[in-house]
Parts: sequence; structure tokens; C-alpha cells
Amino acid sequence: MAITDWPAAERPREKLLQLGAASLSDAELLAIFLRTGVRGKSAVDLARELLARCGSLSALFALKRAELEDLRGLGDAKFSQLQAVLEMARRALAETLRAGDALSSPAAVRDFLRLTLATREHEVFLAVLLDAQNRVLLCEELFRGTLTQTSVYPREVVKCALARNAAAVIFAHNHPSGVAEPSHADQVLTQSLKQALALVDIKVLDHFIVAGAAALSFAERGLL
Repeated sequence: MAITDWPAAERPREKLLQLGAASLSDAELLAIFLRTGVRGKSAVDLARELLARCGSLSALFALKRAELEDLRGLGDAKFSQLQAVLEMARRALAETLRAGDALSSPAAVRDFLRLTLATREHEVFLAVLLDAQNRVLLCEELFRGTLTQTSVYPREVVKCALARNAAAVIFAHNHPSGVAEPSHADQVLTQSLKQALALVDIKVLDHFIVAGAAALSFAERGLL
């Protein structure tokens, strides 16, 4: 049965307009993005099938172009649309952070870092540089490593923060393994960076580890 034959209250688009986007399931949201299904399947059926094959929305978003093309009902056009949606979300969150105190919107910080790092295949270390009012000056990717390790040099981090006249910094890196727990090396590195930056009166406010949908905060864990 086509979605147009469903009762109006059950159609994803009408449901969104009436109840809001938060009321929709992952499959219903994806169906609105897909717009159409394939022969014998509605957009919702196709969305459910894609989510079942990928396991989650984040796993679907992380697919490379060639991988997406292997899925029936998707191709270059949908890949382009999907990437555009993700980039708009990142930019909107970045604008939110720049407009106000980053510490007053921890959820926005988390969401931005998850969108930025969750799908990276290799470990990436970045710094969110803040001014004296904790407004975001810049989000800078500082180092990129292998699947398991990144070499981070405190001197380079200090130089970057001073060059932007930062008053504080939030660090973040991803764990491609999917485990958000901090290693001993992560904790040692954080303390080394904190001590190096303290010498030039720059505060380390937090360090996040992003792994899939999870974003662990060192500050919340009492590791700072």
C-alpha cells in the first residue's frame, strides 16, 4: 500500500506537521528524506530496510558514497542530499556555539562534536578555542592519526591557542573502536595539555571522547 493510501494521521509528513519531528520514529524521519520508495515498497518500508541493514541512523550517515550506492533506492543524488543535511546541521550547531556561552549549552557542544567526529575512520584530535566569555572562536583539527593512536604535541597546541588569542579550550577526539572510555594515555595527555596551557593562562574546560553516538566528558567524570 502506498503512503498516500494510509490514514492522514499515520503519514510521516502529516504526523510531523501535526505533532513535531520528535514524534516520528527513525524510519519515518528517513522516509521523509527519501520521499519515494521503490517498486513494491513504500518510503517507510525502504527506510526500515535500510536501517535494519545498517543498524542505525549514525551507521547509515557514515557510509561512503560507493557503499551507499550498493543499497537499493539510494544513489548519488541521495548521497549528496544526505551530506548536505549533515553539513547544515554541523554549521547550525557551530553558529549556536559562536552566538553564546559554550558552557551554557553543553548539549549543543556535545551534538556538534558528535556530528564532527563520530563518523571519522581515523582518530582525530581537535580543539574548540574560546574567548574570555566562552564564545567559540574556532574549531581546529590539530592532529590526525591511525585507527588507534594520535600523536599530540603540547607545544603545537599552545602555539595554536595563542595565535587565536584564546582564553580557554575544549578538546575532543574520537575513538573509531566505538568505545568511549578514556585510556590511561588519554588521561595523561589531558593533564599534560592542561599544565602546558596553564603556563600561558589558558584554561582547559573539558575533553570529550566521541565514539559513535556517545560523547564522554572528562569534566563530568572528574578527570580534569
